[in-house]
Amino acid sequence: MSGLQCLGEDNIWFEKPRYDEAERRFYEGANGPSTHSHHQVKSALQGRGRSRPQKRQHRNSSSASGDQELVSRMKSLELENQGLHKVVEDLRAALFKLENRVRVLERSPAVPCAKAVTVQSVKVEEEDDDEMDLFGSDEEDEEAERLKEERIAAYAAKKSKKPALIAKSSILLDVKPWDDETDMSKLEECVRSVVADGLLWGQSKLVPVGYGIKKLQIGCVVEDDKVGTDLLEEEITKFEDYVQSVDVAAFNKI
Repeated sequence: MSGLQCLGEDNIWFEKPRYDEAERRFYEGANGPSTHSHHQVKSALQGRGRSRPQKRQHRNSSSASGDQELVSRMKSLELENQGLHKVVEDLRAALFKLENRVRVLERSPAVPCAKAVTVQSVKVEEEDDDEMDLFGSDEEDEEAERLKEERIAAYAAKKSKKPALIAKSSILLDVKPWDDETDMSKLEECVRSVVADGLLWGQSKLVPVGYGIKKLQIGCVVEDDKVGTDLLEEEITKFEDYVQSVDVAAFNKI
């Protein structure tokens, strides 16, 4: 290979600017920053130096405002303290007056004695009046007794005129037939044919039981002293051709 060919294949001379830039950066890193960077650092330090007095001034102003607020609060607390002192002095004066009044009352027990004498004299006068009016009290007792008897008689007469309350009950009966071939209209007619003093029949309806069989559900109102459930069951079950059984479905006092 000839020297011209070697130079043609070697590219170091074509990239020389890159190598120079790398060498310059290396020496800058070894010897310290360049002049331009030194100026930047210096300007930054100068800016910090200028900003420090401003910060100090701001801090001084904020501390001054805080001191003013503290002074105002101390003044308000002093005013409140003065007001509390005045209230305490007033309370002490009132307490002193009360103590003096209690002492005066303790040293003067003459008033209760006078009241006791007055009460005793009044009691003696009342006893004297009672002793003098012996016969008059008997007449008053007789008059009061007579008035009492008249009032009792009038109350009894007034109470006898009021109608007595009659206790009644509402009963719901379930009347079951023998089978589905039973004539339910005839069964209801037989049930309503039961008549008694204090018995009043009400509404009725047919309720399905099962397998085509229906039961008669009928209501009535009875007077408790005259008609009972046992009497109704006994009278209705007499219709053996139509009625299998009678049950009480509901019983309510009116």
